[in-house]
Amino acid sequence: MNMTLRWYGSKFDSVTLKQIRQIPGVEGVISTLYDIPAGEIWPQEKIHDLKTEIEASGLKLCGIESVNVHDAIKIGTPDRDTYIQNYITTLENLGKENIKMVCYNFMPVFDWTRTDLAKMREDGSTVLAYDQKVVDTIDPQTFLTQTNSNSNGFSMPGWEPERLAKVKDLFEAYKEVTEEKLFNNLIYFLKAIQTTCETYGIKMAIHPDDPAWPVFGLPRIITSKEKILKVMKAVDAPFNGLTFCAGSFGTNPKNDLPGIIRALPGRIHFAHVRNLHHFGPGVFEEAAHLSRDGSFDLYEICKALHDIGFDGPIRPDHGRMIWGEVAMPGYGLYDRALGAEYILGLFEAIEKNSKKN
Repeated sequence: MNMTLRWYGSKFDSVTLKQIRQIPGVEGVISTLYDIPAGEIWPQEKIHDLKTEIEASGLKLCGIESVNVHDAIKIGTPDRDTYIQNYITTLENLGKENIKMVCYNFMPVFDWTRTDLAKMREDGSTVLAYDQKVVDTIDPQTFLTQTNSNSNGFSMPGWEPERLAKVKDLFEAYKEVTEEKLFNNLIYFLKAIQTTCETYGIKMAIHPDDPAWPVFGLPRIITSKEKILKVMKAVDAPFNGLTFCAGSFGTNPKNDLPGIIRALPGRIHFAHVRNLHHFGPGVFEEAAHLSRDGSFDLYEICKALHDIGFDGPIRPDHGRMIWGEVAMPGYGLYDRALGAEYILGLFEAIEKNSKKN
C-alpha cells in the first residue's frame, strides 16, 4: 500500500505540500481540481500542472478524489449522456497524465453529512459529529446554511456552493429517484465509461454513502457489503471497484468492516482508514485513529487489507482538530499526520508477524 494524504490544492488547503512531505512514510497525495464544477471537463493542461506541482515537492499524485458526478447522471435526465461524455473526456485527460485511480461517489444532493463540524471532546479537541434527531427536526435548506456557516470559511468537498444554491430545485429533481433507479443510473454510467477506463488502466473506486442510510428521504445505494457486491456483480470488471471507507461503512455498527474488505479481493482500489465513536442508534462522532479512542478495531481493518493483498493508495481520513489548528473541518494537518503514523505502524507489525508465521 502507498500512504497518502488528501490535499485540495495550494489555493484551497491550509496544509502545504512541504508539510505533508515531512510526515514519515507518506509517499504522495490524493488531490483534485477543486475549482472545476461537476459536469465540466478537466483540461489536460490543468491536470498536468497539478501533477507537476506535487512532484516538484518530492511527492506523487497517487489518485484523484473526486471527479464529481453531475446530478443529471444520478437522476437520469435526458441530457445525462452529454455529461457522461464530459466525464469520459476528463478520464482520457487523466489517463494521458498516467493517473490511474479515481474516487467518486453517487450520493444524491449532499455528500458526507454531519450535524456538528466542531463538537468539543473531553480532551479539548473538536470533531465532526452526527445526530439523526437533529436531521429529523430541520429542513435541508436550514441544514445547508448551518453547515456552511460552521466550515471555518472553507468550501468543503461535496458542499459546492454554486450547486447547492439551488438545493430546493435539486430535491425536486430527485423526487422520483428511487433506490432502484439510482442503482440503475450508476450501472448505466459505469458501462458508459468502461471502455475508456480499460483503455487507460484507470480504476474507478466508488465511495460508500455517509452515513449509511437515507438522509432527508434521499436514497442511498452503497451502504453495506451486500449492496457493494451488487454493484461489483452488475459490472463485473476489474476497473469497477471500491473506496473502502471505514468511517462511512462504519456509521452503521452492524456492518462488519473486516468482512467487507475480505469479500472484495482485487476490487478495493483505495482505502480511507479512520475511527468513529458510537453513542447510540444514529448518534456518533469522529475519533482519533487509535483503536481504543473509538468503536473500531483498526488493527483488524488493516490486517484484512493486508490479507487480501491490497496494494493501492491509503490515507488517514477525517481527523480531530487539535493543538489550536484552524483548517477545513476534518482536514487539518496534525491529527491526520498522527493517524498516518499509527496506520503505518499497524501495517509494519502485521507484515512482520506475517513473515514470522
